[in-house]
Amino acid sequence: MLPPIWYPSPNFGPRRDRLRPSMIVLHYTGMRDTAEALARLCDPVAEVSAHYVIAPDGQLWQLVAEEDRAWHAGAGTWQGREDINSHAIGIELSNTGAQPFPEPQMRVLEALLGQLRQRWNIPSAAVIAHSDMAPERKEDPGPRFDWRRLARQDLAFWPEGFGADLPLASSLDKIGYPPAPPEKRLQAFRFRFLPTVTGAETLADRRRAAAVAAQIG
Repeated sequence: MLPPIWYPSPNFGPRRDRLRPSMIVLHYTGMRDTAEALARLCDPVAEVSAHYVIAPDGQLWQLVAEEDRAWHAGAGTWQGREDINSHAIGIELSNTGAQPFPEPQMRVLEALLGQLRQRWNIPSAAVIAHSDMAPERKEDPGPRFDWRRLARQDLAFWPEGFGADLPLASSLDKIGYPPAPPEKRLQAFRFRFLPTVTGAETLADRRRAAAVAAQIG
């Protein structure tokens, strides 16, 4: 992986209470192209940013120093932690939300995740989706993103099989999902762990959530 292009955004500040990064949040930009995304993430009026942006061809930009607090996560919680921006490093994947994630982009993401995990001692289970911590508001990086691929390299978490048939809400609480309408929490969970399943809650949802809760909750 080539060093990132430094493309500074004015939209950042200090992490609260001098926190060190302990999580990584993955996003997609939801915009037409990378140039449009970079412009918005560096626009002081927009008041949004991220630490890194990865283009479909694998080009990597850094907008905010890792030690600083980028404005990428917004309102939400994960495993009881609030102010996710103070806890996390934010990575934006240039993608409209309706596209697959190209191989060059994924390879650069994998290299970057490996470096960040080592540099900040971030566990693989602390690499999460934007939709995980804000299921009522966000859907990124969505069901097309290959979490299992990351997990095979110990860059994210993937459960081993299925667990018992336990109440879904209790399992999602234990995993760390914040309060939200049940259908939104189910959708966020499926985006991560059962991306091909749709419709009403199923036995597979409950058993997969129980497995995740037992292993990381």
